[in-house]
Amino acid sequence: MHQVLEKGSDNVSAQLEASDTSQALQVQPGRWVSNWTPEDPEFWKRTGSAVASQNLKWSIFAEFLGFSVWQLFAIVVVYLPVAGFSYSTTQLFWLISIPSLVGATLRIPYTFMVARFGGRNWTVISALLLLIPAGGISLALADPSTPFWVMLSLAALTGFGGGNFASSMANITYFYPASRKGWALGLNAAGGNLGAAVAQLLVPVIVTVFAAGALQLPLAGMLWIPLILLSAWGAWKYMHNLSSARSDIRGAIACLKVKHLWIISALYVGTFGSFIGFSAVFPKLIVDTFPEYAALPLGTATITLAFLGPLVASLARPYGGKIADKLGGARITVATFGAMALITAALVLSLPRANFWMFLFLFLLLFTASGIGNGSTYRMIPVVFALSGEGKPAGQVDSSRKAAAALGLISAIGAYGGFLIPQALGLSISSTGAYTTAFIIFIAAYLMLMATAWFTYARPGTRFAQHGV
Repeated sequence: MHQVLEKGSDNVSAQLEASDTSQALQVQPGRWVSNWTPEDPEFWKRTGSAVASQNLKWSIFAEFLGFSVWQLFAIVVVYLPVAGFSYSTTQLFWLISIPSLVGATLRIPYTFMVARFGGRNWTVISALLLLIPAGGISLALADPSTPFWVMLSLAALTGFGGGNFASSMANITYFYPASRKGWALGLNAAGGNLGAAVAQLLVPVIVTVFAAGALQLPLAGMLWIPLILLSAWGAWKYMHNLSSARSDIRGAIACLKVKHLWIISALYVGTFGSFIGFSAVFPKLIVDTFPEYAALPLGTATITLAFLGPLVASLARPYGGKIADKLGGARITVATFGAMALITAALVLSLPRANFWMFLFLFLLLFTASGIGNGSTYRMIPVVFALSGEGKPAGQVDSSRKAAAALGLISAIGAYGGFLIPQALGLSISSTGAYTTAFIIFIAAYLMLMATAWFTYARPGTRFAQHGV
């Protein structure tokens, strides 16, 4: 018999038939699993697929809430002046950008937490950590006299949600065979990214419409508390720790010396960084550029439309990877940056006309392009590292280990774009009274990144172009 041996828990089921009892899934106290062999087709069919799917579902839910909390200040900032908080424009942009700075930084240590504590255990811990910013925001938003440093600290603590992406992706990687990792990781990433869209959809409705017409900002934090508790409970009851999960700190250190880590990181700052940066600042851009549309109470409907940006970017991401599989990640990335430069130029030209629907349409195109670029750039990483490897000299780390480590590091570095974009926009409006200067800088950056991607990976005659990177 192929048995699932469960001690100290009531979840993992049943006896499953198989011919090789040595392949039995062994679940020890604390839901630690040994003998996890997803590459064995028989094991995967009879046991592995169901268990991995169960862990993936709860991982997606936890990461979804992480992104929701991470992006809370993107929408809360819009309401602070209305609620009586006397913060300057510069301070408001710091509240928007600091979550990405902290979240990006936390992604580096979070990558190694799964192997240290176990995927199930760390999912519980990382979910419960979200209670700190969610509860703190609920209290701080109830008092307009809350000092700026307190609010900034709470904004920084929402970075816990940004760090969740790295640990969640690392955990799911261990559960799936190589042939299914792409799809599983794509679902996990998309599910998390959607949290940014849902937060921007729900919070304006909850704090205005469902609050009997009065502005109830504390609900912006309280909304997530029961969901966070549900997530922690579900992870505790239904997820597993894999004893086979191992941190590759040596691989991470080794890939820091590879120039392609830094080149692709720059590309990812331009794609994912644009997605998360514009997601954070889009509601405020709408309010500042079209105050007549955003004035409360009718403005709630207009502000809520901001959720469409992160939504279309999240949905476009897997298609970017799929198209890159057929045409090559470098080609799609080059095309993406060209499209982003053109769309941003159109935005600059349209701003004097002050047409809200044109503004919204162009921004949705920009979000879509960034989402496609997220998928295509991320798809390039393992291929580039495989082609740039030169074997495994004695005492050195091979290219496959470097590629695996690079996936986590590049996702962390790319998230710093979520800090840079709001800061550039804040500096632009503070110094010139308009956002135009920042958008022109973004155009130049996209063109430079397009040229870099083409010259390094898509230029005819290069090894990368010949292999369709």
